[in-house]
Amino acid sequence: MGAAGDLLANYQHVIEDLRLVTGENGVFDVTVDDAILYSKDETGRHAEAGEVLALFTALMGPGVPRYGEE
Repeated sequence: MGAAGDLLANYQHVIEDLRLVTGENGVFDVTVDDAILYSKDETGRHAEAGEVLALFTALMGPGVPRYGEE
């Protein structure tokens, strides 16, 4: 499952809008409320499996359970 699938499977109850926007030159940026959560350009590599989900989980904090755990 890709980053978008991970996010929707685990946080569909808090995500109001998720968009996949094509870019040029292998752009892969994940933004949340206009803040960059992950950027391939900044890290120089593609996100590893589960990495974007882990960053989003940390951003949400312990007060936001994953879908189905509430």
